[in-house]
Amino acid sequence: MSLPIVAIIGRPNVGKSSLLNSLSGQMISIVDPTAGVTRDRVSTIISQDDRYFELVDTGGYGIVDSDALESHVENQIFQAIGSADVVIFMVDIREGIMALDTRIAQLIRKHDLKIILVANKADSPKQIPQAGEFVKLGFGEPICISAKSLVNRAELMDRICEELDHLPKEKPASAVMKVAIVGKRNAGKSTFINSVVGDERVITSEIPGTTRDAVDVRFEKDGKQYLIIDTAGVRKVAKMKDDVEFYGYTRATRSIHRADVVLFMMDATTKISQVDKKLCHLIKEEFKPCAIIVNKWDLAKGVADTEDYADYLDKVLIGMRHAPIAFTTATEAKNTQSVLDLTAELFKQANTKIPTTKLNKAIGMISEERLGGSQKKAGRPKIYYGTQVSTNPVCILLFVNRPDLFDETYQRFFVNRLGELLGLEEIPIRLLLRKRG
Repeated sequence: MSLPIVAIIGRPNVGKSSLLNSLSGQMISIVDPTAGVTRDRVSTIISQDDRYFELVDTGGYGIVDSDALESHVENQIFQAIGSADVVIFMVDIREGIMALDTRIAQLIRKHDLKIILVANKADSPKQIPQAGEFVKLGFGEPICISAKSLVNRAELMDRICEELDHLPKEKPASAVMKVAIVGKRNAGKSTFINSVVGDERVITSEIPGTTRDAVDVRFEKDGKQYLIIDTAGVRKVAKMKDDVEFYGYTRATRSIHRADVVLFMMDATTKISQVDKKLCHLIKEEFKPCAIIVNKWDLAKGVADTEDYADYLDKVLIGMRHAPIAFTTATEAKNTQSVLDLTAELFKQANTKIPTTKLNKAIGMISEERLGGSQKKAGRPKIYYGTQVSTNPVCILLFVNRPDLFDETYQRFFVNRLGELLGLEEIPIRLLLRKRG
């Protein structure tokens, strides 16, 4: 059973994103004075006592978008209204009723929905009497709040739960896997997600920088819940034109940290850039299982075959040799579902628990291969034994004679060989070295 949905609707710049962040207690939606920052439906799960619901932030109705995406934003708003059980209709107490407020009231009145009228930016008790005029909208007395300073947050939460009281209470199933999809601008991340989910869940456009927030998209496959995170396309920090781009970048990098598996998307029509290399470095630093997705493969020119391109990636993306590569055409949903299966396999490998006996047998074999039969000479690295201390990432603690003898070359050889022996060659393995005794 799906969770109840509570959608926040309103004209631009009334504070919808601030309200989502306020009720969730997290900085999820980008908040900026620029009108029209939110485009996609940004959602999160909220809990109050034993009541759970999905709270959805939407773009401002009636926005004049800087990239002419008004119809896309409006479509996302209509989808949010169509799926909602409760609508929070937000207005600005300081500005009073505007023409767009009246249009929104007419729009949502056509739907059989529970409506909670909320007058935001009531930062001072002196402003409360001004809320009276909003009764003209036809939804009763508004709840006066300040999303920024949390005024009347508890009252609003109680009202939401009251409006949902007729629906069954159910705890949401935890996502078995969180997948972040990252890459430079216009690589096709949003198109890929819509293909996997089978719905226009996020806005797609040929215009670079369409996605701004990190958008969590929950879906079900084979009876299991998944969470895939769409992120803003990344470009060089020096080329970012405003704070909104920077906020999108920080949320993209944060998504790598949140994810169980990362899908690192390339655009087959462009060369690997410094941005790609920067993202590669971030993924390696987090020791995240990763699949490299080469999208727009149908448009690639000057490449003989997939093997040639894989060799090219191996040369320019240092340290990602273990990552499997998939070639997709997201606009035609080609190979997108098989990528999801590949992601599940990486997740399985990253959560492998290695029996200590099996691990130390492999360690012994690697030591023999690297150093030959004798390890008694002074100044030679020697491993006494090892133990696994965590999963995702698989982390191995080695007890050794002298950690300083295990240089980067040795460690790289050890990790690669260990992955081969244990069937974990497609994921990163983290090593910790400790002197015995």
